[in-house]
Amino acid sequence: MTDENNLHHVIIVGGGAGGLELATKLGDSLGKKNKARITLIDSTRTHVWKPLLHEIAAGSMDPDRHELDYLAQAHWHHFKFRLGRMDGLNRATREVILAPFLDEDGNEVIARRTFKYDTLIIAVGSTTNDFGIKGAREYSLALDTHSQAQRFHRYLHNALLRAQTQAEPLKPGQLEVAIVGAGATGVELAAELHNTTRELAAYGLDKIDADRDVKISLIEASDRILPALPTKLSYAVDVELRKLRVNVFTGERVTEVSAKGITTHSGRFIPAELVVWAAGIKAPDFLKDIDGLETNRINQLVVNQHLQTTRDEHIFAFGDCAACPWLGHDTTVPPRAQAAHQEASLLVKTVKARVAGKDTLPEFHYRDYGSLVNLGKYSTVGSLMGAVAGGSMYIQGLFARVMYRSLYKMHLMALHGVLAVIVHSIGRLISRRTEPHVKLH
Repeated sequence: MTDENNLHHVIIVGGGAGGLELATKLGDSLGKKNKARITLIDSTRTHVWKPLLHEIAAGSMDPDRHELDYLAQAHWHHFKFRLGRMDGLNRATREVILAPFLDEDGNEVIARRTFKYDTLIIAVGSTTNDFGIKGAREYSLALDTHSQAQRFHRYLHNALLRAQTQAEPLKPGQLEVAIVGAGATGVELAAELHNTTRELAAYGLDKIDADRDVKISLIEASDRILPALPTKLSYAVDVELRKLRVNVFTGERVTEVSAKGITTHSGRFIPAELVVWAAGIKAPDFLKDIDGLETNRINQLVVNQHLQTTRDEHIFAFGDCAACPWLGHDTTVPPRAQAAHQEASLLVKTVKARVAGKDTLPEFHYRDYGSLVNLGKYSTVGSLMGAVAGGSMYIQGLFARVMYRSLYKMHLMALHGVLAVIVHSIGRLISRRTEPHVKLH
Protein backbone atom coordinates (compact mmCIF):
# COMPACT_ATOMS: atom_id res chain seq x y z
CA MET A 1 0.00 0.00 0.00
CA THR A 2 1.07 3.59 -0.57
CA ASP A 3 1.70 5.98 2.30
CA GLU A 4 -1.66 7.61 1.57
CA ASN A 5 -3.47 4.30 1.98
CA ASN A 6 -1.84 3.81 5.37
CA LEU A 7 -3.41 7.02 6.65
CA HIS A 8 -6.50 6.97 8.86
CA HIS A 9 -9.43 6.92 6.42
CA VAL A 10 -12.50 9.00 7.30
CA ILE A 11 -15.56 8.38 5.13
CA ILE A 12 -18.49 10.81 5.27
CA VAL A 13 -21.67 9.57 3.61
CA GLY A 14 -24.01 12.41 2.66
CA GLY A 15 -23.08 15.78 1.19
CA GLY A 16 -25.83 17.88 2.75
CA ALA A 17 -25.15 21.04 4.73
CA GLY A 18 -23.50 19.22 7.65
CA GLY A 19 -21.69 16.55 5.65
CA LEU A 20 -20.15 18.96 3.16
CA GLU A 21 -19.12 21.41 5.89
CA LEU A 22 -17.47 18.55 7.79
CA ALA A 23 -15.62 17.22 4.73
CA THR A 24 -14.42 20.73 3.87
CA LYS A 25 -13.11 21.46 7.37
CA LEU A 26 -11.43 18.07 7.74
CA GLY A 27 -9.91 18.39 4.27
CA ASP A 28 -8.52 21.83 5.06
CA SER A 29 -6.96 20.57 8.30
CA LEU A 30 -6.17 16.85 8.19
CA GLY A 31 -6.29 16.26 4.43
CA LYS A 32 -4.12 19.22 3.49
CA LYS A 33 -1.47 18.21 6.03
CA ASN A 34 -1.60 14.56 4.93
CA LYS A 35 -2.63 13.43 8.42
CA ALA A 36 -5.71 11.53 7.23
CA ARG A 37 -7.63 10.63 4.08
CA ILE A 38 -11.04 12.26 3.85
CA THR A 39 -13.66 10.88 1.45
CA LEU A 40 -17.14 12.28 0.86
CA ILE A 41 -19.78 10.05 -0.76
CA ASP A 42 -23.04 11.37 -2.20
CA SER A 43 -25.61 10.10 -4.69
CA THR A 44 -25.67 13.38 -6.65
CA ARG A 45 -23.00 15.43 -8.37
CA THR A 46 -23.89 18.82 -6.90
CA HIS A 47 -24.87 20.35 -3.57
CA VAL A 48 -27.74 22.77 -2.94
CA TRP A 49 -28.57 24.01 0.57
CA LYS A 50 -31.76 22.15 1.51
CA PRO A 51 -33.59 25.14 3.10
CA LEU A 52 -33.54 26.72 -0.39
CA LEU A 53 -35.51 23.92 -2.05
CA HIS A 54 -38.89 25.58 -1.57
CA GLU A 55 -37.59 28.66 -3.43
CA ILE A 56 -36.35 26.47 -6.29
CA ALA A 57 -39.71 24.69 -6.41
CA ALA A 58 -41.61 27.96 -6.53
CA GLY A 59 -39.25 29.43 -9.12
CA SER A 60 -38.01 32.38 -7.09
CA MET A 61 -34.46 31.02 -7.20
CA ASP A 62 -32.45 29.74 -10.17
CA PRO A 63 -30.70 26.57 -8.91
CA ASP A 64 -27.90 26.87 -11.46
CA ARG A 65 -26.59 29.90 -9.58
CA HIS A 66 -26.56 28.15 -6.22
CA GLU A 67 -25.25 24.69 -7.06
CA LEU A 68 -21.83 23.62 -5.81
CA ASP A 69 -19.99 20.89 -7.68
CA TYR A 70 -18.71 18.26 -5.25
CA LEU A 71 -15.67 17.43 -7.39
CA ALA A 72 -14.61 21.07 -7.47
CA GLN A 73 -15.07 21.49 -3.71
CA ALA A 74 -13.06 18.31 -3.10
CA HIS A 75 -10.25 19.55 -5.35
CA TRP A 76 -10.11 22.93 -3.63
CA HIS A 77 -10.28 21.56 -0.08
CA HIS A 78 -8.11 18.43 -0.11
CA PHE A 79 -10.65 15.62 0.15
CA LYS A 80 -11.91 13.00 -2.29
CA PHE A 81 -15.44 12.81 -3.68
CA ARG A 82 -17.04 9.56 -4.76
CA LEU A 83 -20.37 9.43 -6.59
CA GLY A 84 -22.74 6.73 -5.38
CA ARG A 85 -25.61 5.78 -3.08
CA MET A 86 -24.87 3.81 0.07
CA ASP A 87 -27.12 0.78 0.39
CA GLY A 88 -25.16 -1.53 2.68
CA LEU A 89 -22.58 -1.80 5.44
CA ASN A 90 -20.16 -4.48 6.63
CA ARG A 91 -19.08 -3.62 10.16
CA ALA A 92 -16.86 -6.71 10.47
CA THR A 93 -14.62 -5.61 7.59
CA ARG A 94 -15.38 -1.90 8.06
CA GLU A 95 -16.67 -1.40 4.55
CA VAL A 96 -19.31 0.90 3.07
CA ILE A 97 -21.23 -0.65 0.17
CA LEU A 98 -22.44 1.53 -2.71
CA ALA A 99 -25.18 0.54 -5.15
CA PRO A 100 -24.44 0.59 -8.90
CA PHE A 101 -24.79 4.09 -10.36
CA LEU A 102 -27.14 4.29 -13.34
CA ASP A 103 -27.64 7.04 -15.90
CA GLU A 104 -31.00 8.53 -16.93
CA ASP A 105 -31.60 5.65 -19.35
CA GLY A 106 -30.93 2.96 -16.75
CA ASN A 107 -27.47 2.06 -18.05
CA GLU A 108 -24.83 1.17 -15.49
CA VAL A 109 -22.14 3.85 -15.30
CA ILE A 110 -20.38 2.72 -12.11
CA ALA A 111 -20.49 -0.86 -10.83
CA ARG A 112 -21.24 -1.79 -7.20
CA ARG A 113 -18.28 -0.78 -5.03
CA THR A 114 -17.02 -1.01 -1.46
CA PHE A 115 -14.82 1.42 0.48
CA LYS A 116 -12.88 0.59 3.63
CA TYR A 117 -13.00 3.05 6.53
CA ASP A 118 -11.37 3.64 9.89
CA THR A 119 -14.00 6.21 10.91
CA LEU A 120 -17.41 6.27 9.25
CA ILE A 121 -19.72 9.28 9.59
CA ILE A 122 -23.25 8.94 8.24
CA ALA A 123 -25.07 12.17 7.35
CA VAL A 124 -27.61 11.09 4.73
CA GLY A 125 -30.33 13.46 5.93
CA SER A 126 -34.02 12.63 5.77
CA THR A 127 -36.80 11.89 3.31
CA THR A 128 -40.50 12.69 3.35
CA ASN A 129 -42.64 10.40 5.50
CA ASP A 130 -46.04 9.81 3.88
CA PHE A 131 -47.16 7.55 6.79
CA GLY A 132 -48.58 5.09 4.27
CA ILE A 133 -51.48 7.40 3.39
CA LYS A 134 -53.43 6.05 0.42
CA GLY A 135 -52.31 7.65 -2.84
CA ALA A 136 -49.65 9.90 -1.24
CA ARG A 137 -46.74 8.24 -3.00
CA GLU A 138 -48.47 8.09 -6.38
CA TYR A 139 -50.12 11.51 -6.54
CA SER A 140 -48.01 13.89 -4.45
CA LEU A 141 -44.55 15.38 -4.81
CA ALA A 142 -41.91 15.71 -2.10
CA LEU A 143 -39.23 18.39 -1.82
CA ASP A 144 -36.37 16.32 -0.41
CA THR A 145 -33.92 16.87 -3.25
CA HIS A 146 -32.85 19.40 -5.83
CA SER A 147 -34.29 17.28 -8.65
CA GLN A 148 -37.66 16.97 -6.89
CA ALA A 149 -37.85 20.74 -6.43
CA GLN A 150 -37.08 21.29 -10.12
CA ARG A 151 -39.65 18.66 -11.08
CA PHE A 152 -42.35 20.49 -9.12
CA HIS A 153 -41.42 23.77 -10.79
CA ARG A 154 -41.75 22.17 -14.23
CA TYR A 155 -45.18 20.83 -13.33
CA LEU A 156 -46.24 24.25 -12.06
CA HIS A 157 -44.95 26.05 -15.13
CA ASN A 158 -46.58 23.54 -17.48
CA ALA A 159 -49.90 23.90 -15.65
CA LEU A 160 -49.80 27.66 -16.20
CA LEU A 161 -48.88 27.27 -19.88
CA ARG A 162 -51.69 24.76 -20.37
CA ALA A 163 -54.20 27.12 -18.77
CA GLN A 164 -52.97 29.97 -20.93
CA THR A 165 -53.37 28.13 -24.23
CA GLN A 166 -56.38 25.85 -23.74
CA ALA A 167 -59.69 26.79 -25.35
CA GLU A 168 -61.96 25.31 -22.69
CA PRO A 169 -62.54 26.87 -19.24
CA LEU A 170 -60.36 25.89 -16.29
CA LYS A 171 -61.33 22.64 -14.58
CA PRO A 172 -61.75 22.44 -10.78
CA GLY A 173 -58.34 22.14 -9.19
CA GLN A 174 -56.44 22.83 -12.41
CA LEU A 175 -54.43 25.74 -11.00
CA GLU A 176 -54.78 24.78 -7.37
CA VAL A 177 -51.88 23.62 -5.20
CA ALA A 178 -52.43 21.68 -1.98
CA ILE A 179 -49.55 21.53 0.50
CA VAL A 180 -49.87 18.79 3.11
CA GLY A 181 -48.00 19.76 6.27
CA ALA A 182 -47.69 23.26 7.70
CA GLY A 183 -44.18 23.03 9.05
CA ALA A 184 -41.52 25.48 7.90
CA THR A 185 -41.23 23.95 4.41
CA GLY A 186 -44.97 23.98 3.75
CA VAL A 187 -45.50 27.48 5.09
CA GLU A 188 -42.55 29.00 3.22
CA LEU A 189 -43.55 27.24 -0.01
CA ALA A 190 -47.11 28.60 0.24
CA ALA A 191 -45.85 32.19 0.51
CA GLU A 192 -43.31 31.77 -2.31
CA LEU A 193 -45.95 30.26 -4.60
CA HIS A 194 -48.28 33.19 -3.99
CA ASN A 195 -45.56 35.51 -5.24
CA THR A 196 -44.10 33.51 -8.13
CA THR A 197 -47.42 32.49 -9.70
CA ARG A 198 -48.27 36.17 -9.96
CA GLU A 199 -44.84 36.98 -11.35
CA LEU A 200 -45.13 34.19 -13.93
CA ALA A 201 -48.61 35.31 -14.96
CA ALA A 202 -47.28 38.84 -15.49
CA TYR A 203 -44.76 37.56 -18.10
CA GLY A 204 -47.23 37.29 -20.96
CA LEU A 205 -49.73 34.83 -19.46
CA ASP A 206 -52.52 37.34 -19.93
CA LYS A 207 -55.41 34.83 -19.88
CA ILE A 208 -54.63 33.92 -16.27
CA ASP A 209 -55.87 36.05 -13.38
CA ALA A 210 -53.70 34.83 -10.54
CA ASP A 211 -55.96 36.24 -7.83
CA ARG A 212 -58.97 34.48 -9.33
CA ASP A 213 -57.52 31.31 -10.86
CA VAL A 214 -54.55 30.28 -8.69
CA LYS A 215 -55.45 28.87 -5.30
CA ILE A 216 -53.06 27.61 -2.62
CA SER A 217 -54.21 25.44 0.28
CA LEU A 218 -52.19 24.49 3.35
CA ILE A 219 -53.40 21.45 5.31
CA GLU A 220 -52.17 20.65 8.84
CA ALA A 221 -53.27 17.85 11.18
CA SER A 222 -52.38 19.84 14.33
CA ASP A 223 -54.57 22.62 15.70
CA ARG A 224 -52.19 25.31 14.41
CA ILE A 225 -49.57 25.78 11.71
CA LEU A 226 -45.88 25.48 12.65
CA PRO A 227 -46.77 23.22 15.62
CA ALA A 228 -43.12 22.68 16.58
CA LEU A 229 -42.46 26.41 16.98
CA PRO A 230 -43.64 28.93 19.62
CA THR A 231 -47.35 29.73 19.60
CA LYS A 232 -46.81 33.47 19.06
CA LEU A 233 -44.71 32.76 15.98
CA SER A 234 -47.32 30.35 14.66
CA TYR A 235 -50.17 32.82 14.99
CA ALA A 236 -48.17 35.66 13.41
CA VAL A 237 -47.41 33.52 10.35
CA ASP A 238 -51.04 32.37 10.15
CA VAL A 239 -52.20 36.00 9.97
CA GLU A 240 -49.72 36.78 7.19
CA LEU A 241 -50.74 33.73 5.13
CA ARG A 242 -54.43 34.58 5.37
CA LYS A 243 -53.62 38.09 4.16
CA LEU A 244 -52.18 36.41 1.06
CA ARG A 245 -55.45 34.50 0.70
CA VAL A 246 -53.77 31.15 1.30
CA ASN A 247 -56.46 28.68 2.41
CA VAL A 248 -55.28 27.40 5.79
CA PHE A 249 -56.90 24.21 7.10
CA THR A 250 -55.82 23.14 10.60
CA GLY A 251 -57.03 20.11 12.51
CA GLU A 252 -57.45 18.27 9.21
CA ARG A 253 -55.69 14.91 8.80
CA VAL A 254 -55.25 13.75 5.21
CA THR A 255 -56.64 10.26 4.59
CA GLU A 256 -56.29 9.98 0.81
CA VAL A 257 -54.58 11.66 -2.12
CA SER A 258 -55.88 11.24 -5.67
CA ALA A 259 -55.27 12.71 -9.10
CA LYS A 260 -58.06 15.21 -8.41
CA GLY A 261 -57.06 16.38 -4.90
CA ILE A 262 -57.00 15.31 -1.27
CA THR A 263 -59.55 14.05 1.23
CA THR A 264 -59.31 14.61 5.01
CA HIS A 265 -60.63 12.63 7.97
CA SER A 266 -63.57 15.03 8.33
CA GLY A 267 -64.74 14.26 4.80
CA ARG A 268 -63.50 17.55 3.36
CA PHE A 269 -62.30 17.36 -0.25
CA ILE A 270 -59.77 19.90 -1.49
CA PRO A 271 -59.35 19.89 -5.30
CA ALA A 272 -55.77 20.28 -6.52
CA GLU A 273 -53.85 19.31 -9.62
CA LEU A 274 -50.57 19.66 -7.74
CA VAL A 275 -50.08 18.16 -4.27
CA VAL A 276 -46.91 18.67 -2.23
CA TRP A 277 -46.31 16.32 0.71
CA ALA A 278 -44.38 18.06 3.50
CA ALA A 279 -46.06 16.48 6.53
CA GLY A 280 -43.24 14.55 8.16
CA ILE A 281 -39.75 13.12 7.84
CA LYS A 282 -37.92 9.86 8.31
CA ALA A 283 -34.37 8.69 7.72
CA PRO A 284 -33.80 6.73 4.48
CA ASP A 285 -35.19 3.20 4.57
CA PHE A 286 -31.82 1.51 3.96
CA LEU A 287 -30.68 2.61 7.43
CA LYS A 288 -33.31 0.53 9.26
CA ASP A 289 -31.26 -1.82 11.53
CA ILE A 290 -28.40 -1.67 9.01
CA ASP A 291 -25.92 -4.43 9.88
CA GLY A 292 -27.21 -4.54 13.45
CA LEU A 293 -26.97 -0.84 14.30
CA GLU A 294 -29.69 0.52 16.58
CA THR A 295 -32.37 2.59 14.85
CA ASN A 296 -35.68 4.10 15.98
CA ARG A 297 -39.17 3.91 14.44
CA ILE A 298 -38.33 6.50 11.74
CA ASN A 299 -35.06 4.77 10.78
CA GLN A 300 -32.77 7.26 12.54
CA LEU A 301 -29.50 5.85 13.85
CA VAL A 302 -29.48 6.08 17.64
CA VAL A 303 -26.32 7.84 18.84
CA ASN A 304 -24.84 8.80 22.19
CA GLN A 305 -23.63 12.17 23.42
CA HIS A 306 -20.45 11.81 21.33
CA LEU A 307 -22.59 11.22 18.20
CA GLN A 308 -21.31 7.63 18.13
CA THR A 309 -23.75 4.90 17.18
CA THR A 310 -24.68 2.88 20.27
CA ARG A 311 -23.34 -0.42 18.92
CA ASP A 312 -20.19 0.59 17.05
CA GLU A 313 -17.62 3.08 18.29
CA HIS A 314 -16.15 3.48 14.79
CA ILE A 315 -19.41 4.74 13.28
CA PHE A 316 -20.88 8.19 13.91
CA ALA A 317 -24.08 9.79 12.64
CA PHE A 318 -25.48 13.31 12.70
CA GLY A 319 -28.10 15.56 11.17
CA ASP A 320 -31.62 14.44 10.31
CA CYS A 321 -30.64 10.75 10.09
CA ALA A 322 -29.47 10.60 13.73
CA ALA A 323 -31.41 10.45 16.99
CA CYS A 324 -29.19 12.28 19.48
CA PRO A 325 -30.30 12.92 23.08
CA TRP A 326 -30.90 16.59 23.89
CA LEU A 327 -29.47 17.14 27.33
CA GLY A 328 -31.96 18.72 29.72
CA HIS A 329 -34.92 17.80 27.51
CA ASP A 330 -37.04 14.69 27.29
CA THR A 331 -36.52 14.44 23.54
CA THR A 332 -33.86 14.23 20.84
CA VAL A 333 -32.10 17.06 19.04
CA PRO A 334 -34.54 18.52 16.45
CA PRO A 335 -33.82 17.95 12.74
CA ARG A 336 -32.75 21.49 11.87
CA ALA A 337 -29.93 23.00 9.85
CA GLN A 338 -28.52 24.73 12.95
CA ALA A 339 -28.26 21.36 14.71
CA ALA A 340 -26.36 19.79 11.79
CA HIS A 341 -24.00 22.78 11.73
CA GLN A 342 -23.26 22.45 15.44
CA GLU A 343 -22.80 18.68 15.16
CA ALA A 344 -20.41 19.09 12.22
CA SER A 345 -18.29 21.49 14.27
CA LEU A 346 -18.10 18.97 17.10
CA LEU A 347 -17.18 16.11 14.77
CA VAL A 348 -14.21 18.07 13.43
CA LYS A 349 -12.79 17.93 16.98
CA THR A 350 -13.84 14.30 17.36
CA VAL A 351 -12.11 13.11 14.19
CA LYS A 352 -8.94 15.00 15.07
CA ALA A 353 -8.95 13.31 18.47
CA ARG A 354 -9.40 9.85 16.91
CA VAL A 355 -6.65 10.43 14.36
CA ALA A 356 -4.36 11.55 17.19
CA GLY A 357 -5.17 8.35 19.10
CA LYS A 358 -6.95 10.04 22.01
CA ASP A 359 -9.47 8.04 24.03
CA THR A 360 -11.55 10.95 25.29
CA LEU A 361 -14.03 12.43 22.84
CA PRO A 362 -15.98 15.70 23.17
CA GLU A 363 -19.69 15.64 24.04
CA PHE A 364 -22.40 17.32 22.01
CA HIS A 365 -24.55 19.96 23.70
CA TYR A 366 -27.17 21.41 21.38
CA ARG A 367 -27.98 25.11 21.71
CA ASP A 368 -31.27 26.28 20.24
CA TYR A 369 -30.75 29.75 18.79
CA GLY A 370 -34.38 30.13 17.79
CA SER A 371 -36.45 29.78 14.65
CA LEU A 372 -37.02 31.91 11.59
CA VAL A 373 -39.76 31.56 8.98
CA ASN A 374 -39.41 33.40 5.69
CA LEU A 375 -42.55 34.38 3.78
CA GLY A 376 -40.65 35.61 0.76
CA LYS A 377 -41.00 39.31 -0.04
CA TYR A 378 -44.03 39.60 2.24
CA SER A 379 -42.54 39.10 5.69
CA THR A 380 -40.07 37.20 7.84
CA VAL A 381 -40.80 36.34 11.47
CA GLY A 382 -38.91 34.48 14.14
CA SER A 383 -37.76 34.12 17.70
CA LEU A 384 -34.22 34.39 19.01
CA MET A 385 -33.54 32.10 21.94
CA GLY A 386 -31.48 33.24 24.90
CA ALA A 387 -31.85 36.87 23.97
CA VAL A 388 -33.22 37.97 27.32
CA ALA A 389 -31.92 36.14 30.38
CA GLY A 390 -32.49 32.69 28.95
CA GLY A 391 -35.83 33.60 27.38
CA SER A 392 -36.69 34.45 23.80
CA MET A 393 -37.19 37.58 21.74
CA TYR A 394 -39.78 37.84 18.98
CA ILE A 395 -38.53 39.50 15.78
CA GLN A 396 -40.22 40.47 12.53
CA GLY A 397 -39.65 42.42 9.34
CA LEU A 398 -36.32 43.59 7.94
CA PHE A 399 -34.22 42.50 10.91
CA ALA A 400 -35.73 39.00 10.80
CA ARG A 401 -35.14 38.82 7.04
CA VAL A 402 -31.49 39.80 7.43
CA MET A 403 -31.09 37.14 10.12
CA TYR A 404 -32.71 34.53 7.84
CA ARG A 405 -30.45 35.37 4.89
CA SER A 406 -27.40 35.36 7.16
CA LEU A 407 -27.96 31.64 7.86
CA TYR A 408 -27.25 30.84 4.22
CA LYS A 409 -24.27 33.17 4.18
CA MET A 410 -22.87 31.37 7.25
CA HIS A 411 -23.19 28.07 5.39
CA LEU A 412 -21.35 29.52 2.38
CA MET A 413 -18.63 30.93 4.62
CA ALA A 414 -18.07 27.48 6.11
CA LEU A 415 -17.55 26.15 2.57
CA HIS A 416 -15.69 28.99 0.84
CA GLY A 417 -14.42 31.46 3.42
CA VAL A 418 -15.48 35.03 4.18
CA LEU A 419 -13.77 36.82 1.27
CA ALA A 420 -15.26 34.54 -1.40
CA VAL A 421 -18.76 35.03 0.01
CA ILE A 422 -18.39 38.83 0.06
CA VAL A 423 -17.24 38.88 -3.59
CA HIS A 424 -20.02 36.49 -4.62
CA SER A 425 -22.66 38.56 -2.81
CA ILE A 426 -21.56 41.77 -4.54
CA GLY A 427 -21.64 40.04 -7.91
CA ARG A 428 -25.17 38.70 -7.30
CA LEU A 429 -26.35 42.14 -6.21
CA ILE A 430 -25.17 43.62 -9.52
CA SER A 431 -26.39 40.83 -11.82
CA ARG A 432 -29.77 40.58 -10.10
CA ARG A 433 -30.77 43.94 -11.61
CA THR A 434 -30.61 42.51 -15.15
CA GLU A 435 -32.47 39.23 -14.50
CA PRO A 436 -36.15 38.29 -14.12
CA HIS A 437 -37.06 37.73 -10.48
CA VAL A 438 -38.69 34.39 -11.26
CA LYS A 439 -37.51 31.36 -13.23
CA LEU A 440 -39.36 31.37 -16.56
CA HIS A 441 -38.69 27.78 -17.71
